[in-house]
Amino acid sequence: MDYLSDGPADAREVFVFAHGAGGAMDSPWMTKFARALGQNGIRVVRFEFPYMAARRTGGKRGAPDRQPVLLDHFRKVVAGLGVPVFIGGRSMGGRMASMVADELHVRGCICLGYPFHPPGQPAKLRTEHLAALRTPTLIVQGERDPFGTRAEVEGYSLSSSIRITWLRDGDHSFKPRVQSGTSEAANLAEGIKVVTDFILR
Repeated sequence: MDYLSDGPADAREVFVFAHGAGGAMDSPWMTKFARALGQNGIRVVRFEFPYMAARRTGGKRGAPDRQPVLLDHFRKVVAGLGVPVFIGGRSMGGRMASMVADELHVRGCICLGYPFHPPGQPAKLRTEHLAALRTPTLIVQGERDPFGTRAEVEGYSLSSSIRITWLRDGDHSFKPRVQSGTSEAANLAEGIKVVTDFILR
């Protein structure tokens, strides 16, 4: 199994960081976030689900693996590291992490742009397991994320173990509109800070 690792090899805190449905583990967004956490003293381990890894050898852009395959792969990655870890990911990767967090007894879970529902389909919620989640969890979400806006999410019944940090006017990648008065760089910096604080607290 191939990994990308950032940060000190002997760091006390390890974050297993999964990609989203469409972007590989070495996408610019993933790389920027992982390297910043690494510079803050956290060891970040990135990996790819089987369908994404297959794209590197076969060149075929297949759909994401079915949920049982994604969850089982996450279990194998965590087991292979053999140390207490935080787990999480971007969008789909964060959702999968939240579904195995209690089972794996991880130190915490981090979801960057949680896909609460498919864009344009607010009735198709992906929140049932979040109501009973016991693992301390941080969700970092753009206020106007089409997968779950602030107005929508604030009406959901979520576990008290979940804390949400809202990034001003951010979309699914945390990018705000020009007229918002903030910037993508500022939102990313805020996201990196709150994740760092959550892990190192």
